[in-house]
Amino acid sequence: MAASLSKALMHPATKPVVFVLSLLPFAWLFYGALTNNLGANPAEYLIRATGDWTLRFLCITLAVTPLRVVGGLPTLARLRRMLGLFVYFYVVVHLFSYSWFDMGFDVPEIAKDIAKRPFILVGFSAFLLLTPLAATSFNRAVKALGAKRWQALHKLVYAIAGLGLLHFFWMRAGKNNFAEVAVYAAILAVLLGWRVAQFLKKKRKLAAAQPAGSSFSLRS
Repeated sequence: MAASLSKALMHPATKPVVFVLSLLPFAWLFYGALTNNLGANPAEYLIRATGDWTLRFLCITLAVTPLRVVGGLPTLARLRRMLGLFVYFYVVVHLFSYSWFDMGFDVPEIAKDIAKRPFILVGFSAFLLLTPLAATSFNRAVKALGAKRWQALHKLVYAIAGLGLLHFFWMRAGKNNFAEVAVYAAILAVLLGWRVAQFLKKKRKLAAAQPAGSSFSLRS
């Protein structure tokens, strides 16, 4: 099963299909805006929907590695970069929607609003941290930075996940609606918890593989 699925993921059509599927939420929102089908407050709907899709794609991107390892699907890794860039795409649309519909592209007012409202400051901070990750998601950037520095930089995704969740929590706190927040928190806890478990497992293996008496001692 895993072998056949892994083979299917290598099909030339896989990436275009995933690309189109990832664009569908944006296409649906764009169509809804054109046809005035986004409810009584379309501006608020667009801002919130694009924020929701940013968080969803972040969860999907973080799920790639656990699914690849646990499911024995190494070819799944070829989709991770594209999915990660869609996280950035939706956060840019989210920020653009807020800047346009809420603030009318008034840069000084946007700066004041970011400084004044903590949940916007946290969301904007997540966007700033995500920008270098998107900018260095290409092969040339990996070569320029070196594998170790590139991997260290891209560990910022864990901080971004925390900031994104906090942004969402504070936004929903105004209406005392935490049901969706709890769902995203649980998903991210599982995905990040799996990584912590893998790190500790790797550390134990390295410690066990170290020969007895090989540690440095001042008395030796």
